[in-house]
Amino acid sequence: MARHSHARRRDRAVLPPAPRMLGAVPGAASEALDLDRVIHERMRLAIVSVLAVNTSLSFSELKQQLSTTDGNLSVHARKLEDAGYLRCTKSFEGRTPRSDYELTSSGRQALERYLAHMEALIRATRKS
Repeated sequence: MARHSHARRRDRAVLPPAPRMLGAVPGAASEALDLDRVIHERMRLAIVSVLAVNTSLSFSELKQQLSTTDGNLSVHARKLEDAGYLRCTKSFEGRTPRSDYELTSSGRQALERYLAHMEALIRATRKS
């Protein structure tokens, strides 16, 4: 049970203020310090990145593109769904179940905020 305790942590973490960063990125301090932990996890970032450049992908296509397992993809896709960043549409092809995933507008906005955050951190680090 203790093994999974990390999954119950808050999805958003606030980084401690760095004086040089605050001065280096005027106006972006509050956004640059608020990291979206839902997207920041490696596999979830990969999922939203792949879906940002594809209208929709099936579970099988996502699994193949990301070279991951069914279980890993399922867990991370569900987390993104619960956050409202991903939409899953279930259907059948004949008798075979099919799950298609697409990024929601909230997911696209979250990715844009995340990328802006990372760009601000990069700029601040390079200026110091």
